[in-house]
Amino acid sequence: MGQDKWAVSFKTIISSLLFAFVFYAVALWRYLATGYIFYLFNFGYIGTALAIGLFLNTSLPKKYRSWGRRIAQILVGSYLLIYVGFILGENLQLEGFFIYLLMGVFQGATLHFFIAKIIGPVLFNRGWCSWACWTAMVLDVLPWKKPVHKRVRYLGLIRYVHFFVSFAVVFYIWFILENRTIYADKLMEVYWLAVGSVLYYAVGLFFGFIFKDNRAFCKYICPVPVLQKITSRYAVMKIEINKEKCIDCGLCEKNCPMNIKLLEYKNANKRICSTECILCTTCIEVCPKSAVSITNKIDFCNTEYLDIF
Repeated sequence: MGQDKWAVSFKTIISSLLFAFVFYAVALWRYLATGYIFYLFNFGYIGTALAIGLFLNTSLPKKYRSWGRRIAQILVGSYLLIYVGFILGENLQLEGFFIYLLMGVFQGATLHFFIAKIIGPVLFNRGWCSWACWTAMVLDVLPWKKPVHKRVRYLGLIRYVHFFVSFAVVFYIWFILENRTIYADKLMEVYWLAVGSVLYYAVGLFFGFIFKDNRAFCKYICPVPVLQKITSRYAVMKIEINKEKCIDCGLCEKNCPMNIKLLEYKNANKRICSTECILCTTCIEVCPKSAVSITNKIDFCNTEYLDIF
């Protein structure tokens, strides 16, 4: 079928429905476990939004397929930030996750991190980062979708420092100050979320302009990949390059927002198992021979091929 036509098929419809089914199953699980009807709406909405985005991402004419991901990203990211975060008073950031862990509460931030960022990557890889993250939702508006420079070696260590500083702050409040009621007031969670979001956006925009790279924040600053990179190695959904179709034009690598050396994996007869892959499907959209696709398999590799200086 031509690249300027819709590519609706039984496969695109079924894959989208199966994707939604996973979230509907989670919705039912949490509802039956808690009796809290909000879970039916919450996970039902997220599953539906992602399924719509996936359908459009695989069915629209090729030059418009990135709209599918962006639509899902805006629908899910804005919902989590504005409705769940600011209106319902849930701090879904890393500090909220740590505090809820210490409180022994499996809802809000702990449930969010467990499903989206710890267990989720086993199925969906780091798709959170490009399909649902509210920080990337804003940073993806920047004009530098195609990296101008290679990745800076070792600068990504900042994300690990960020991760442990966040934990240290919560540890200090909980064990040193012994403030065990820090989240007793939902307004406090909103304050945490507001301050954290402003800092994330400010730093993300700063790094974006400095490196001329929409994804600079993701590569160097964001602490979430510290968790995601552990389980995403085993992801069922990964990018794969068909050696028979590939003409080694290099467009996939030149346009990869995460500076992954995709052809190295193809040459090694491996799927793209880099833990830096965010499943944004840019490589699929720019391939002139439709040699790149998302495949579902069970495999594991521990090799990182990145364009670094």
